[in-house]
Amino acid sequence: MSRHAFVVGAGAREHALALALSRTADVSVAPGSAAMRTDRITPTGTPDVDVDADLYVVGPEQPLVDGLADELRGRGCRVVGPGREGARLEGSKSFMKDVLDAAGVPTARYGTFDDLDAAVAFLHQLGSTVVVKTDGLAAGKGVLVTDDLDAAALDVAAKLSGAAFGDAGRRVVIEEGLDGEECSLLVLVDGSTAVPLAPARDYKRLGDGDTGPNTGGMGAVSPADGVDDTLVARIMSEAVEPTLKELQVRGIDYRGVLYAGVMVDRGVARVLEYNVRLGDPEAQVVLPRLADDPFDLFEAVATGTLTGPPQFTTDAAVTVVLAAAGYPGTVGGGAVIRGLAEDGQLAERREGVVVFHGATRKERDHYVTAGGRVLAVTALAPTVAAACARAYEAVDQISFEGCQVRRDVASGLDGTTT
Repeated sequence: MSRHAFVVGAGAREHALALALSRTADVSVAPGSAAMRTDRITPTGTPDVDVDADLYVVGPEQPLVDGLADELRGRGCRVVGPGREGARLEGSKSFMKDVLDAAGVPTARYGTFDDLDAAVAFLHQLGSTVVVKTDGLAAGKGVLVTDDLDAAALDVAAKLSGAAFGDAGRRVVIEEGLDGEECSLLVLVDGSTAVPLAPARDYKRLGDGDTGPNTGGMGAVSPADGVDDTLVARIMSEAVEPTLKELQVRGIDYRGVLYAGVMVDRGVARVLEYNVRLGDPEAQVVLPRLADDPFDLFEAVATGTLTGPPQFTTDAAVTVVLAAAGYPGTVGGGAVIRGLAEDGQLAERREGVVVFHGATRKERDHYVTAGGRVLAVTALAPTVAAACARAYEAVDQISFEGCQVRRDVASGLDGTTT
């Protein structure tokens, strides 16, 4: 008997989820996109979750914050994704910080403010590098990292006034900046058991050398350099497990993915953020490396039957994001994309390469841009260096007007240069 999975979302993360699940199941994606369609994947074209399935996987954070997982579970569905209360870990940064404090999890010194004068005073107490975040969801773009306190004060004012991010920014969390290397650890949680996926590293800044504004992610690599089994075990024992225990104390049954964004400095990991779903673009490097059956794994999350860490291939994966002109600010759409299937599958023909569609739409016989992060080009190879080379070779086959690409994703790892 065939199995049926239902994925909620339309971006590159959901494309990666659908492709992974389609190894052993038929998949519907709501709304999905035209680029996802295969013999086993059906985009519904509507956001409605009204298809009967054996398993539901919620990709983006907003439906989780809105309580979609609660609604589905109320219908007796098997769901990968926390309910509304668990999703507050991402929906409210002040709530997340409160949980970290209560659980004794290492994190940056911080304060939560809805008053401008108090916020500016705290900025000057911190000095040096500061981080200003919207309390609510801002699609990964509500974060300013700066050592210019005047710029930070202006950013706080714009957020608190609602001018920058509407109601999501009317409360801000201000933190001290932390030194070190960022690491993304995606963890599967079935309500009582938590197991880590392969660690990854995300490249948040728009420009090479970590310059420019923060984005939702311009690329990723897995495995993450310097993040070994010992460090993963420490992150689990010192951060993830205490957090989950604190959620249980609060009566929250967490079933889904917990994304721990941490800063690692000389072997010490401190939590920067929690997200409540697979990262994007981390999903595009972690899921392709998964050796176990993705359907079985996610079903175990939904049913509380996780037994141990999943297995991954020894290949490395690198993904490079192609973003539209103006991103992460205001972007247009409609730019014709060259180098994809309509042009002889130039990029996808390369060995070990898959192109995930983030913000595209089909117009007659070609794809056009339809948002900020347009494509994520992922390559697998025996080493990070080889995967990086393959990814950029494929990227160079794709073009559209105003395309923005970081040229240093995974640069220098295993001798790689780009």
